[in-house]
Amino acid sequence: MKKFDLEKRTTDFAKAVIETCKALPVNPMNNRIVGQVVGSAGSVGANYREANDALGKKDFLQRMRIARREAKEAHHWLELALTANPNYVVLIKPLINEAEELKKIFSAIIIKVQ
Repeated sequence: MKKFDLEKRTTDFAKAVIETCKALPVNPMNNRIVGQVVGSAGSVGANYREANDALGKKDFLQRMRIARREAKEAHHWLELALTANPNYVVLIKPLINEAEELKKIFSAIIIKVQ
């Protein structure tokens, strides 16, 4: 996959998370979860882009590790969102799957570059 394809994919992931979170009921529990998942989902793409502009291999790997960590965090918060909002499984489950796939992609890139 070209880096720009993955850039679009990470942006699309963050946008989908935002749209899903906008559909969730507003309450103190969801407010906390939404803030966390939107932050981590947006950070996935931001860190991937920074990796693409890295100053060297070490910088690239560090940024990719951060992107992977943010994908793992997004996965965590999406799992909690699903637990808090089981009626939204159709919206949330595909996002959980995408967070997992992004994590695996970043892991494969990291292994290949090391």
